Amino acid sequence: MTAADAILDGLDPEQRQVAEALHGPLVVLAGAGTGKTRAITSRIAYAVASGTWSPQSVLAVTFTSRAAGEMRTRLRALGAEGVQARTFHSAALRQLQFFWPRAVGGELPQLAPYKAPLVAEAAGRLRLPTERTAVRDYAAEVEWAKVTQVHPDDYAAAVARAGRTPPAGLDAAATTRLLTAYEEVKQARGAIDFEDVLVLLVGLLAEDRSVADTVRRQYSRFVVDEFQDVSPLQHSLLDLWLGDREDLCVVGDPSQTIYSFTGATPDYLLGFRRRFPSATEVRLVRDYRSTPQVVAVANGLLERAPGPRGQRLELLAQRPSGPAVRYQEHADEAAEADWVASEAKRLVAAGTPASQIAVLFRTNAQSEAYEQALADAGIPYVLRGGERFFERREVREAHLLLRGAARSGSGDDPAGEAARAVLSSTGWSAEAPSTSGAVRERWESLAALVRLADELPATRPGATLSDLVLELDERAAAQHAPVVDGVTLASLHAAKGLEWDAVFLVGVVEGLLPISFAETPEAVEEERRLLYVGVTRARTALSLSWSRARGRRPSRFLDGLRPAEAGAARGRAGARGERPARGKAPLPTTCPGCGRPLSTLAERRVGRCDDCPPAYDEELFERLRAWRLEQAREQSVPAFVVFTDATLAALAEKRPRDERALAAIPGIGASKLAKYAAGVLEVLTAE
Repeated sequence: MTAADAILDGLDPEQRQVAEALHGPLVVLAGAGTGKTRAITSRIAYAVASGTWSPQSVLAVTFTSRAAGEMRTRLRALGAEGVQARTFHSAALRQLQFFWPRAVGGELPQLAPYKAPLVAEAAGRLRLPTERTAVRDYAAEVEWAKVTQVHPDDYAAAVARAGRTPPAGLDAAATTRLLTAYEEVKQARGAIDFEDVLVLLVGLLAEDRSVADTVRRQYSRFVVDEFQDVSPLQHSLLDLWLGDREDLCVVGDPSQTIYSFTGATPDYLLGFRRRFPSATEVRLVRDYRSTPQVVAVANGLLERAPGPRGQRLELLAQRPSGPAVRYQEHADEAAEADWVASEAKRLVAAGTPASQIAVLFRTNAQSEAYEQALADAGIPYVLRGGERFFERREVREAHLLLRGAARSGSGDDPAGEAARAVLSSTGWSAEAPSTSGAVRERWESLAALVRLADELPATRPGATLSDLVLELDERAAAQHAPVVDGVTLASLHAAKGLEWDAVFLVGVVEGLLPISFAETPEAVEEERRLLYVGVTRARTALSLSWSRARGRRPSRFLDGLRPAEAGAARGRAGARGERPARGKAPLPTTCPGCGRPLSTLAERRVGRCDDCPPAYDEELFERLRAWRLEQAREQSVPAFVVFTDATLAALAEKRPRDERALAAIPGIGASKLAKYAAGVLEVLTAE
């Protein structure tokens, strides 16, 4: 068997068909979990190993640094060194930096790492609101206009055609002025943004024949992953790279189109064979990721979608049978979060790594309840979907401090020991904070750096602080974040491209799935696809849950999927030990002091808003804190694992006198009741 033949060994018939189609246009419609990355990297490696392609002639592009990194790793393992695998922006920036001095002259304008400051300045010039949420919405609209190639003067007509609503608080005319002001601010600063990288390269390739010819001589084979997410601007760039040639392979799944709000469209994928009538089409439908039970739910979701059935891929499960998919109803969001935390704890105790469990939700605002519930249960977690790891302020500061320490004489100190010493000065401690939100996120980031320092000697024996700094430099350049060992909390959008052994899809209710502002049939169907993406992240265990709080009802997408008796699950759950609400009344939603809505889970557990003074004896609260600290030290666990501050506040305010009353306090489940009831009641009744 030759080296080239060995690459094809182990591929299924459809994957092998992809790998052997080396000439002409190729479209691969690949369902979730069907091994598309394996198929396309095997295709590239087979072409190189057989001598059909030169590795330097291949450009493979995708949409995230993580996906590009995975592609490069696989290609190296298959012996295809020299193949370029990059994101659209990375490939474009590399070319722009090379050609700009010779084609335009001078240095390329400075690339602004963040759009928000420039957008805020433009909004300020126009006396528009500049609070963080408004600036975020403005920036999203700026990005949409640029990737859909809409000039500011054409904005009003473009949003009307697209059925798109301008950012909150603005009309089309005001948004047009904002787009113009943004361009003026950039020009005054001598800066470009990430979309400009594509815009400028498109212009350069279209207007300078010598530049276009140079790029086309370099690259003659193109592979584009996640083609359903291509924007008009990216497609224009791809056309210019390709020229009049047809050696293009595109891979995608129209059922995973979830970024239309950013300008992505599946039209190029679905219309590929109209543009290239000679194209070969291969469908990958064998699902190697998920159990038949999970696959059945995924297929069921798409079966109920309107539109041509030929555009949808029916997955065929290849894995052995697994547990039934669970559908769970709860009284309110707090009970739902408690149930998820208790199930996560059960999975971890049974041997599932915390990093192989995910809680997925529609909006980032839903994360707080699950942060608090997991903290109550003593389960580590990590938030995904915010800033990239190495762009977080605390990580950048820590990186600089570690580099400074290495240069000032500590470079030869052991990596783990030195990292702890340096990061302690930034607020890191061995004990996790009992709070959630930004404080917890900061601690998790720094803790991930400490763990990386501890693990480094396994790959770099005798690793020193200097080695750690070098490792961080390399990882930052590749956006290769260290793994955080905890349950993943992520929005459905942020979960795209990832997978876990166990997935909890939470808040599956009308108003969230589909989201309330999905008013058109097209928008509603994108919400269905978003849920489909969430379902197909699960390998083995999948749970879908919702609460009846505030009159909500389960999502319409679950109609016909959940068993007829699922609605009665709420009543039976306590008997099975699956719902830790334990008969508690729903948590209050308004503050009794000022009448303001209680906006966070911590406020609802305490029963008042943060602005109102506590109604408990503060000396009692301090005694409870002292007791908690003693328990934590005895058990060598963080204090919040015993009880959170919100639970202590509720104890001090409500003063339960027996176990029955104690069990009604939010944050005290059966296991904590058994472990701590006697001690905490002793503190409460000592007077």
